[in-house]
Amino acid sequence: MRGSRVGEKKQSDSRRGLGATGAAAGAAGPAPSVQDATAAMSQLSMQERPPAATGGPQRPLSRGRARGRASEGGSATRPGAAAAPVPAVAAAPAQASREVRPAAFEGLMAGGGNGDAPQRVRGRARAQMLVQRLHTRPEHIVSKKGYSGSQITLQANYFKLDMPKDWELLQYRVDFNPEQDLTSIRKYLLRTLRPELGAFLFDGTVLFTTNRLTNDVKEVREMMTQRQDGENVRVSLRLVGMMAAGDYQYLQFFNILLRQCMRHLHLQLVGRNFYDAKAKIVVPEFHMELWPGYITSIRQHESSILLCADTSLKLMRKDTALSLLEDFHSKDPRNYKHLFSAAVIGAVVLTDYNNRTYRVHDVAYDMSPEHTFDMKSGEKVSFKDYYRKRYNLNIICGTQPMLITRPAARERRAGAADIICLVPELCRLTGLTEAMRQDFKLMRTLATYSRASPDARMKQIVNYAKRLNSEAEVQKELDKWGLGLKPELVTLNGRILSYEKIVQENGKYEPSQLVDWTRDMRSRTLLVVPRLNCWAIIFQAKARRDVEPFIKSLITASRGMGWNLPEPELIGLPDDRSGTYVQSIETSIQKANPDLLMLIVPNNNSARYSSIKKKCCLDRGVPSQVVVNRSVTGKGVMSVATKIAVQICCKLGGAPWSVEIPLTGLMVVGFDVSPDTAKKGQNFGALVASVDPACTRYFSTVNACASGEELSNHLAISMIKALHKYREHNNGQLPNRIVIYRDGVGEGMLPYVWEIEVQGVRRRLEEIFNKSGTALHMAFIVVTKRINTRLFMKGDNPAPGTIVDDVVTLPERYDFFLVSQSVRQGTVGPTSYHVLYDNLGLDPDKLQRLTYKMTHLYYNWSGTVRVPAACQYAHKLAVLTAQAVHQPSHKHLEDVLFFL
Repeated sequence: MRGSRVGEKKQSDSRRGLGATGAAAGAAGPAPSVQDATAAMSQLSMQERPPAATGGPQRPLSRGRARGRASEGGSATRPGAAAAPVPAVAAAPAQASREVRPAAFEGLMAGGGNGDAPQRVRGRARAQMLVQRLHTRPEHIVSKKGYSGSQITLQANYFKLDMPKDWELLQYRVDFNPEQDLTSIRKYLLRTLRPELGAFLFDGTVLFTTNRLTNDVKEVREMMTQRQDGENVRVSLRLVGMMAAGDYQYLQFFNILLRQCMRHLHLQLVGRNFYDAKAKIVVPEFHMELWPGYITSIRQHESSILLCADTSLKLMRKDTALSLLEDFHSKDPRNYKHLFSAAVIGAVVLTDYNNRTYRVHDVAYDMSPEHTFDMKSGEKVSFKDYYRKRYNLNIICGTQPMLITRPAARERRAGAADIICLVPELCRLTGLTEAMRQDFKLMRTLATYSRASPDARMKQIVNYAKRLNSEAEVQKELDKWGLGLKPELVTLNGRILSYEKIVQENGKYEPSQLVDWTRDMRSRTLLVVPRLNCWAIIFQAKARRDVEPFIKSLITASRGMGWNLPEPELIGLPDDRSGTYVQSIETSIQKANPDLLMLIVPNNNSARYSSIKKKCCLDRGVPSQVVVNRSVTGKGVMSVATKIAVQICCKLGGAPWSVEIPLTGLMVVGFDVSPDTAKKGQNFGALVASVDPACTRYFSTVNACASGEELSNHLAISMIKALHKYREHNNGQLPNRIVIYRDGVGEGMLPYVWEIEVQGVRRRLEEIFNKSGTALHMAFIVVTKRINTRLFMKGDNPAPGTIVDDVVTLPERYDFFLVSQSVRQGTVGPTSYHVLYDNLGLDPDKLQRLTYKMTHLYYNWSGTVRVPAACQYAHKLAVLTAQAVHQPSHKHLEDVLFFL
């Protein structure tokens, strides 16, 4: 079953600990992380964030899609892949009766010596091909290696592919006479010629092999074979050429072959990855299972083709869509249809009988398993009888509605039905609901399984390679192609950058080895102390006994950092309704016009949080701090008070610390995008830019844009606003250098970002700089956190400040990996930095060091974080806007970090 990434401790790589929830039928969604329960509880007061909604559809936690291709009758399934027909509803006029027919789904992957290969390149595959061909390494970057820091030896979760020096992959065009329309028939015909062809992969038109079947491109080799019905067919092969290492098809071949080998390990393909159902971990108290598995890929790296392998856990829920429907019906018989539709539409379900995942697009309440459809033979059969005969499954509830899913356009072009019907009783739910995310015990339990230590993770990854090399069928498969796999992890050189000195009002100091300066900060004066003349605290009157001691702790903590907070006005409320809080905010503003409002709420209610933020951020433009009541009581209250004091300092325009930045005239920009949870098809792009030499003051802006709409114009407009604001703070001067960190970019988006965003922003900025008679010096860097690369130093996590810029980086890119954060549990995850554009005049070493410096300046955490601060600020602003307020905030707030 599709799983969720759970158990992610703050700044840890445990986001990769559990496998991702996929989306079916070509619909892919973003992958928001799920905070580990312990970390979430400890950070509630420090890092204010919108509480999760209690209702609404379950969200998948990562990208994915239904595997394979549909065709009528189930007869054209790919040999070697399990046939998996599901009843499908053909497109029909709304007034006409629905015509239903079964559709067979092929597995996406098959291959090896039996001659199968992926379908023609479409959609995501085409995007991947463009990514492979995208060469972004600037000509002036002869070497992208840095030199600062201490040299260290590391291991990475990569294995070298072993092949002869003269190994070559040949591509042949295949033609049929008479022409064969069905790909499945073409593949069958090629398989009959296997003794003459040897090992090959065939996608329906092009054949890949290491055997020279012709001498040159002019020669045509012809062979005769027969269809299953006895018709003779002439097969002609013409050499197209030899594939170059690094070509899309060249690397695709290796990935197909690897997946074929994975099948020999008796693992189960779920979504894109393989999992071991026999080694499952049962979590009975929550009706879930965890399946261990592997995430793998093969790619051309600096000097070798390397296999990247990482461990994964897939969360498998046991409850079905029918059980959810029954639950809604028992709780609200009048409104259960609305509740059920809201919960399942957009969600991803798994069908065990064919191990496929589908995204639900609609619910057909006028249909049931008793509904009949026409088989290919012309026989009418009900869904109930179909599943009983085909899969030996007895459907108990005959009155349940049917779930509707619509295959992607590429799958319909390949022969899939327009509509596929699913029986809720046979559909297991996937992903974590918002209620589950708020369940402390559940999240803590899942986290205990997902956070493997570095040493344990290394052993699991090495055991995977040993398992491949010890399986006879795998060796047989590799031998066909003259290939092998080195069993040792790749060893490489890295560097650890020196500690950055933390700058506060009364001096500089180095942080601890974990790059955490929380204790040092408590007794040192804030770098910039903000002005706070009047403020108010709004809370439930019955919580006064908890609130008053907390206020004293807050004032004491602030005084220790050189900030004398005045006594706030205390406003007790009779209840916790959203309207009561909103009215109290308005009354307080009209009465005293406070500089800041703190609101202490009893729990994480998303509707109330949204109402508070809309009132403060949109209507009145006043900084606000929302704190959950449980955070202000119990042990550790002084720690909570210190963190909240720092947070409200930033929301008022202050700055707690900085680092030494030797570059003058520097502007650092972060940009991120988040989908609007209130309006389907709308996204919010948030930009946050530094406006002072120390990168402690920021300008922020948000733009709404429709999904699919070009972001370049919005990004360019936001950058122009940021430049105007920079000039206001710097005597009319433009920045000498601009570094843009772009988050939220998937591999398939890189060509778009390069062609549209980078070039569009550069052109608009050059217009402004040219008018001022100065040259634009800019770098545009894509930041990627969700990667499979893992680095190990002597069986442990690398220290913060670790840089890797060779061996596992890519030759066509200007890129590097940086481990900037420290994790206390689990395996740390490096962040990938891909420099798409650069004319700063800085060598790679200085750009790496600058990036590391920027990870020290995120004021919600007195330590380093996984990405540059501006990037994280943009993420926070985008999420607040998309999940809570749903439109750009008041202009009065654009000069402060009000969204922390």
